[in-house]
Amino acid sequence: MASSTRPTPQEEKPSYKRLIEWALHTTADQRLCFARLIAFLYPTISMISALGSEYIGHLYPCEMCLWQRKPHYIAIGLMVFSFLLSFIFSKKDSLKGYIRPSEKILTLLAAFSIAVSGFIGAFHAGVEYHWWEGITTCSLPITGNNTQEMFNAIMNAPFVRCDIPAWTLWGISLAGFNAIFSTGAGLVIALLCLNYLPKRR
Repeated sequence: MASSTRPTPQEEKPSYKRLIEWALHTTADQRLCFARLIAFLYPTISMISALGSEYIGHLYPCEMCLWQRKPHYIAIGLMVFSFLLSFIFSKKDSLKGYIRPSEKILTLLAAFSIAVSGFIGAFHAGVEYHWWEGITTCSLPITGNNTQEMFNAIMNAPFVRCDIPAWTLWGISLAGFNAIFSTGAGLVIALLCLNYLPKRR
């Protein structure tokens, strides 16, 4: 009597492979839509996390930390303006042809703004790791010609130093994580927005 063999269940593909397959099957409009979602959600979540760590976790930002927030606020504003503009253009037939170009331009500007935050984060991380000296008073060394001048410099120095990380994980500071994720997010948004992913053959 012949033995019957049961087909083995197909192994589930890793998440990154499924993501690549999804990207290869999408259209240019779908990629632009996905880029716009990332361009809005990423800086929004980043700012909620930053404000939460400040007001709930008591990780107070230094001057250079605040610099990194500003491009995220700009990106959020650009995307809100993009959503409103698309809604307004959709109400008039004569303006519907401008919806996609305006969405693409504003999303690219948001991607650039997010990447700028990442570049500032990279510079700040270098200051924290003492690879180079910072350019703000919160990272400059305390100097003075006499004891009184050094005391005054200490008293006038910002409460939070820019050259000392407030929190690290695996040796990476918050500025370092912002450099990695914001630069990467800006690049991904730009590639999706420009439809620069490979086409499925």
